[in-house]
Amino acid sequence: MLTVKRVAVIEPGAFSVLLWNGVPFALGLERTYENLQLKIPLGPHRCTRTTYFKGGYETFELRIPGHTRILFHKGNVETELDGCVAIGEEFGTLNGKPAILQSGRGFGEFMSLTSGLSEFMTKVENP
Repeated sequence: MLTVKRVAVIEPGAFSVLLWNGVPFALGLERTYENLQLKIPLGPHRCTRTTYFKGGYETFELRIPGHTRILFHKGNVETELDGCVAIGEEFGTLNGKPAILQSGRGFGEFMSLTSGLSEFMTKVENP
């Protein structure tokens, strides 16, 4: 099971630690909207294997009622996201804004952990 444990929900994004079966392995970033709202609610969500057409690679889609194509993918800053979760390896800044870095490496680790799975459950938590 994947856990997305949000550690900071601020104007430049919702930053999280990602855990696979309770073990931290990467960082996540979601876009925040008006009044720091997020598209992914707290709780358990089913994830299914799909393709990120814009990036041209396999990934997983979070099944969120009322939304489609909420994906895990590579990315560094919240403006690259529309409800999706970017995966990276370290916190940092890009162009003076909070970001996650080493996204390719973090996403690769995520795909390695989920290798051979067609679906899994994700739990989203606040601290």
